[in-house]
Amino acid sequence: MNFNITLLPGDGIGPEVVAAAVRALEAIARKFGHTFHFSERLMGGCSIDKFGMSLTDETLADCQSADAVLLGAVGGPKWDDPAAKDRPERGLLAIRKGLGVFANLRPVKVHPALINSSPLKAEKLAGVDMLVVRELTGGLYFGWPKGRDKKDGRERAVDTLEYYDYEIRRVIELAFRLAKARRAKVTSVDKANVLESSRLWRQIASEIGKANPAVTLEHMLVDTAAMRLITSPASFDVVVTENMFGDILTDEASVLAGSMGMLPSASLGVSGPGLYEPIHGSAPDIAGRGIANPVGTILSAAMMLRYSLKLEAEAAALEKAVDATICAGARSADLGGKLTTQQMTNEIIKQMQNGE
Repeated sequence: MNFNITLLPGDGIGPEVVAAAVRALEAIARKFGHTFHFSERLMGGCSIDKFGMSLTDETLADCQSADAVLLGAVGGPKWDDPAAKDRPERGLLAIRKGLGVFANLRPVKVHPALINSSPLKAEKLAGVDMLVVRELTGGLYFGWPKGRDKKDGRERAVDTLEYYDYEIRRVIELAFRLAKARRAKVTSVDKANVLESSRLWRQIASEIGKANPAVTLEHMLVDTAAMRLITSPASFDVVVTENMFGDILTDEASVLAGSMGMLPSASLGVSGPGLYEPIHGSAPDIAGRGIANPVGTILSAAMMLRYSLKLEAEAAALEKAVDATICAGARSADLGGKLTTQQMTNEIIKQMQNGE
């Protein structure tokens, strides 16, 4: 089969980890008889440098016409001026909106061989296997009005937290569908004791819960969820929450796995190409040194195979190869090892070639 994949390597270590994922996908193509056509485009800081904007209309159009989009990372100190007309993160928000990907799936699973890489006690990590479903195109990051002005002689900043009922409903319904294929439990995270948007969120979650009695629903305030992620992370199955809460909680949850470099994500919409990226940032402090952990991006490519290209066997083969590589003792620098990005990728490809 033939597939068109748009690559957005981005900034910092993004090009290094995307190149690793491409190598892994090429190995999958050889093993299973597929053809992946890769086209590379600029987004983020590199796009600002060349085009004066973080995401061009042409790049967005290329992404919209692809079968899937693989993203590295964007941003860095070079583009961090708060007063700048455009910043890399703006391109990230724009492509999510432009592709209509309203749900971000972030699996968090602690590999038994990496338990000692986490700062948490081993007994806290036994059995941790959760899926966080983060609403991605609404909430505080997209609400209007937003901006800065002067009021009563004082400088004022405004951001608006806004949700429509349909935005909430579609992401919670997705969480319930995913939970049915797992352990049939959904934790809906909100701040309903304070925020009106969260009260609407809880109301809709309750309605969907009543319509799906086979799935256990629990409501949890975001501050409690932040605590429970550390004190009893194995109690979670599927967690669904709004945009900013999900952004923060998933970074916290990455500590459970030992490194942000291990965790993938998939951003999905009703139709059209999905957007796949590791949850880590551009890590400018190690960019160009060849030591970035490629696993999060390679596992994001596996999610791409599963959700956008509908290649379940291929996705499973890539995930199995990553698992076997970790079990064999391969470690990148963030995991306390010495393997370079390329060496870690070599080990994963070797395990896949040796697998059944």
